[in-house]
Amino acid sequence: MHQCQWLLVCTCFMLGEASGFGQEGAESPATKQAPSKWPAISTSGFGSGIQHWRRVRDDTRFIKALPDQPSYSPEQVPEIVDNILLFQRDNGGWPKDYDMLAVLTEEQRQAVRETRSRTDTSFDNGNVHSQVVYLARAYTASGNPAWKEACLRGLDFMLSAQMENGGFPQRFPESKGYSAHVTFNDGAMMGILNAVKDCSDGAPHWSWLDADRKARCDTAVTKGVACILKCQIVVDDGLTGWCQQHDKKTLEAASARTFELASICPQETTEIVRFLMRFESPTEEMRESMAAAVEWMQSVQLQGVKVNRVAAPREEFQRHSADFDVVVVSDLKAPPLWARHYEIGTNRPIFAGRDGVKKYSLAEISKERRTGTLWYGAWPDKVLKQEYPDWKARHSQ
Repeated sequence: MHQCQWLLVCTCFMLGEASGFGQEGAESPATKQAPSKWPAISTSGFGSGIQHWRRVRDDTRFIKALPDQPSYSPEQVPEIVDNILLFQRDNGGWPKDYDMLAVLTEEQRQAVRETRSRTDTSFDNGNVHSQVVYLARAYTASGNPAWKEACLRGLDFMLSAQMENGGFPQRFPESKGYSAHVTFNDGAMMGILNAVKDCSDGAPHWSWLDADRKARCDTAVTKGVACILKCQIVVDDGLTGWCQQHDKKTLEAASARTFELASICPQETTEIVRFLMRFESPTEEMRESMAAAVEWMQSVQLQGVKVNRVAAPREEFQRHSADFDVVVVSDLKAPPLWARHYEIGTNRPIFAGRDGVKKYSLAEISKERRTGTLWYGAWPDKVLKQEYPDWKARHSQ
């Protein structure tokens, strides 16, 4: 938002125009003045989009990052909201992998305006739900009706994307191929469900939500949990974890990009367990699901190894460049690690390059994928050591 536009908005707030300011009764988002000094609102949800826009090459983007393009600080809430509203599509969603904090040139802004009618909206890489939640917090702080409208359009877009089976696709509305699968990868389904559960629970930044939408969020959460429980992978009659994607019809584990094979995935399993732990009165099926997932993650942790990044000749790839390589080495003192993918039935770590050929060693795939994907991580560590034991202790009484 340009400075003059923002001053006009603030003036309207102070005069009590359009939004009911100055009315008697308890203060609410619709009756509060915009703060003269903005407290920062977390922008962590935009991290993946920022990294992809600035560091990953993609010739299909309608604007590209300029060298050393500046960013707004977290306290510049009106400017960040202005970007969010600028990028919002006519259908209520957002295109993925753009930087909501970027200080855009006028040429870039015009290019965004010219693409608003596109249906390139996607939940990939933490997208859409992050904008919706940010707008909810910004509206709660400001009472700006335009911000509320944009937030509700985004929330309605998310709710409309839920499949009958309770899952959410990676891309909507134009889902095809693996983007039509139930997608836990990259914060898609769990990001949405965490946001709508906040709505359902009446979180402070959603206290203003109307009863009809709150009821729709209640339903979405119930359907989402049912889908999660049906997707959990069974091996030898025992529950394990979840895949990054599950077939939209059968709910079986499904492959996505060529290097993302159908498998059991600790990162997504961790986020699902965290979500299920949010329920104060979990069903017995939910308890069994979490317990089994935690047991599986404990059983597949890797001991005595660590991942090193080592210097290597610089190479240019289609999507990125790398002047390093990634190697797995022995280290008996290293903390536990988990592989990104485990083979269903054997629990062996598996890897693949863009050829889609399954390998059992990171060293066997191409450098392009070794340096372009995070193949190991400590995702379940905090859940196993602290969060789940604490939750279990609270819910065993």
